[in-house]
Formats: sequence, structure tokens, C-alpha cells
Amino acid sequence: MIWIWIAGGGALGAVARVLLASWIGRIAHEGMPLGILMVNLVGCGLMGAAFVLLDRFEPTPAVRQFVTAGLLGAFTTFSSFALEAYHLVIDGRATLALGYVMSSIVGGVIALLLGIALTEWGLSH
Repeated sequence: MIWIWIAGGGALGAVARVLLASWIGRIAHEGMPLGILMVNLVGCGLMGAAFVLLDRFEPTPAVRQFVTAGLLGAFTTFSSFALEAYHLVIDGRATLALGYVMSSIVGGVIALLLGIALTEWGLSH
């Protein structure tokens, strides 16, 4: 039955990802695919916050899976990230691809740490 929770979270996460990436894509200029980059950074920050909150409040396994595997798993899309980087490389924009990959990885780890720190700080105040 837990898969229903995961599927529900996944549906919401996927829709949120497409809406955010599309919106950012419309307002950003050509070059680095900022839509997916921002989705991944926001998603990593949210995963950091979820890590703290799920550990602290110990919800049921179904709720934990809804948030992590479903909602955030479908929202943060490193498979889409890899495809975007690949397209930049085959389009002859390898330097931009490298910048995109490094921004996503380093920025994602920083956003995760920031999500953890801000959530822990918020819960302690």
C-alpha cells in the first residue's frame, strides 16, 4: 500500500518540477538550462529540510516515502540534468556543460547543507 503514497507524491513532485522549470525557462535567457538547475537546487534544499524534519518528527513509513521517494524524488531530476548536460556537449558547448554540471553538484550540496542548517535553526528558535 505504501506505493500509493509514493505514486501520489511522485505525481505532485513531477507537476511541481515541470511548472517551476517551465516558469524559470521562460524568464531566463539562452545558455545554461536554468530551469532544471533551479529545480535541482531547490529540491536539494527541500531534501535537506525533509531529512531534519522526518528525523525529528518520525512520521509513518508511508509519509516518509511520500515525501522522499515520491514528492522530492520526482521533483529533483538528475536524470533530466544529465540529459541537459549531454545536449550541451553534443551542441559543441562543452565549457557551458562543465559549468552546468559543476554548478548543479556543488550548488546542490550547498543547498542541502543550507536546508539542514536553516531547518535545525528554525526548529531551535
